[in-house]
Amino acid sequence: MRQPWNVFVYLYRTSNTGNQYLLLKRKDDGIWQGAAGGGEEGETIYDAAIREMFEETGASGIKLIKLDTISYMEKILFADYEKWGNDVLVVPMYYFAAEYNGDIKISEEHTKYDWLNYDEAMEKLYWHDNKTALWELSTRLNNT
Repeated sequence: MRQPWNVFVYLYRTSNTGNQYLLLKRKDDGIWQGAAGGGEEGETIYDAAIREMFEETGASGIKLIKLDTISYMEKILFADYEKWGNDVLVVPMYYFAAEYNGDIKISEEHTKYDWLNYDEAMEKLYWHDNKTALWELSTRLNNT
């Protein structure tokens, strides 16, 4: 069994009021986050991020930016963690972002989505590492 890993993608757009970030509300636990999911056998991290972004938002044909943020989650947060054996204790999460101005079509994993400014998005995010990645993205966008 290979080491499991996850990817996370923030879509963003620029409006006349500043940058906006897409958050999705998960159906299972009600937590707001970006597009996220596990890598599949044979995928690169980048390919998994492209796939998850498309599956969860309908966004396609855009280039992802790799963020420096990497986090780790306890394996017990995943439904199928028992099949990973005793050697896997934490699962790495790799963060990406992409500018996107098209339509959003959410997956069945989510109940709704919203484009939010930085402060609104930070308020809705639950996980600290998601906030760190959003801070990194916002800082990069504001420094260019």
